[in-house]
Amino acid sequence: MIIRTLTAFAVSVLVSTAAQADDLDKVTIAGWGKAISEITNILAEPDKGFFKAHGIDLGYVPGTGGGSAIINMLTGAADVAFTDPSSFYQALDRGENLVAIYNIYPQNVFNVVSPVDRGIKSAADLKGKTIGVYSLNSGTRQNLLFLLHQVGLSEADVKIQVTGLLNFAPVIQGQVDATAATDTGLYVGKLKGLSAVNVINVKDSLNVPSDMFVVTADYYQANKKLLRRFLSAYRDSAAWMIAQPEEAAKIAVDRSINGRNEPVNLDIIKIRNISAQSETTKSKGLGHFDLDVLQLGADAYLAHGLIKSKLNMNQVIKSDLIPE
Repeated sequence: MIIRTLTAFAVSVLVSTAAQADDLDKVTIAGWGKAISEITNILAEPDKGFFKAHGIDLGYVPGTGGGSAIINMLTGAADVAFTDPSSFYQALDRGENLVAIYNIYPQNVFNVVSPVDRGIKSAADLKGKTIGVYSLNSGTRQNLLFLLHQVGLSEADVKIQVTGLLNFAPVIQGQVDATAATDTGLYVGKLKGLSAVNVINVKDSLNVPSDMFVVTADYYQANKKLLRRFLSAYRDSAAWMIAQPEEAAKIAVDRSINGRNEPVNLDIIKIRNISAQSETTKSKGLGHFDLDVLQLGADAYLAHGLIKSKLNMNQVIKSDLIPE
């Protein structure tokens, strides 16, 4: 009798769990990269349930750069793209009907790193050099191109080599002269043996955001209530990682593909938390945009020939769904 009762109870729990899952709305993020520790606030969903609390069943599709995130979204593999402004500008320039709905990292974290002995101190010094990028669809390549065009160079003036995510081995071993990376990538590179380097920070030239949530205009119009819940959940997760980086570092050990070292996780998470905040987010709240900065970026990309169309950020930046 006890066994029958327990069996019946187990079945009822399974049915109840399935019903609860059916009650959740599925939203899938197309990421720019894999499940790495700097996005622990997303990866922690099984532990913290930020999205479930807002009635959302969260999915994540890894990518190979911001451009691939947009492609994965446009092909239906995901609903929301976790992408960079450069990829956003270029997709708009191609005629894609997109809108940005949340400013994930207001600070530009991209850079170009080279060993001191290569003598690369400015973008002009990159002429004729071999430069690594995460992928051809990544923000590392797009931000490198911006630096080159700003000093009158183009992709034809350098040799670009795909080295993969967070991979500083080619520059350490001398296979490339420099590598286009991010602040967290540079931190990891130094842990792996990268010694004295020169760093060209893109933010010193153009401090546009590093990443934003982007959706198609049709999806935005049809799913405003769902997206508002999604952004509230993401904001909650980001605020948690900012307030509780130690807890996030522990969770990253099990949830990220590169997070086996908890102290390293903590440092990476702290670096990424800094990029999630700006003067605008401090006054308006996490996720808010500085339209003037994004317009400056679009105009700069047009002026340097990286896009062909004049873009109006007022038409494609939507702040109405961002939680206050």
